[in-house]
Amino acid sequence: MLDSAAELLRERGASGVSIDAVLARSGAPRGSVYHHFPGGRNELIITAVRQAGSYISALIDLAVAGGDPHAALKQFVEFWKQSLADGDYKAGCPVVALAVGTRDDIPEATEVASEIFTCWQDKMCDLLMANGIDPDRAHRLTTLALAAIEGAILLSRTQRSAEPLDEVVAELAPLFRSQSAGTFS
Repeated sequence: MLDSAAELLRERGASGVSIDAVLARSGAPRGSVYHHFPGGRNELIITAVRQAGSYISALIDLAVAGGDPHAALKQFVEFWKQSLADGDYKAGCPVVALAVGTRDDIPEATEVASEIFTCWQDKMCDLLMANGIDPDRAHRLTTLALAAIEGAILLSRTQRSAEPLDEVVAELAPLFRSQSAGTFS
């Protein structure tokens, strides 16, 4: 059910995720939703986004483990390129989907999305700082990278092409290469 909810969220946004749609996609019996998610739809969506956020966090952990910011940036973008292509450019980031337009519908949405994005940003920021980058500059760079990548995911969906992600990497790569080479000022 969680995977189905995350997929629907990625494709339709939070407003397009209903209990009926999750059940239809997952094949789970109706009673199982309320057994596992007594808070109903909102609890299901929040739990699905947290699971998806943790999955992507683990991918970031693998990417940063090598210690090279440029390689980590490329791995993160490659994940999104593959994810978009696998979904025929119909599905984006579930965390963005939660954050956009759900303030009244799911009151904790903004807080949960912020938590997840902050986690991703902190992981990359730590890598940059480990490569000798000033903490303030590292934070700004990770903000730039995350904002650019998430924006490029949206553009890729609308253009049905990975080209926006490639363009973002092309522009960010020199910053991240210079970080790993220790020549950034």
